[in-house]
Amino acid sequence: MTKVKLDKSLAEDLIASKMRLLQQYINDILNRWNETSSKEFLEKARTGVYEEAEDDAIELRQVLMDYTKLQEILKNL
Repeated sequence: MTKVKLDKSLAEDLIASKMRLLQQYINDILNRWNETSSKEFLEKARTGVYEEAEDDAIELRQVLMDYTKLQEILKNL
């Protein structure tokens, strides 16, 4: 793994920017299904309430994991 030195404020800005993009993508998926909660959407997709939501559910799960990882990185800077 390559290490790069960054100013802490620059790193925070870059991470925050990426988190905003991920949050927008999460909102786009939820809006597509008229949902406000990712947890509720994932449950409805899992139980078959939304029969055609499998791809969005998989994508949402991944984006949520990425968002959580970025939160941890930001917290540990």
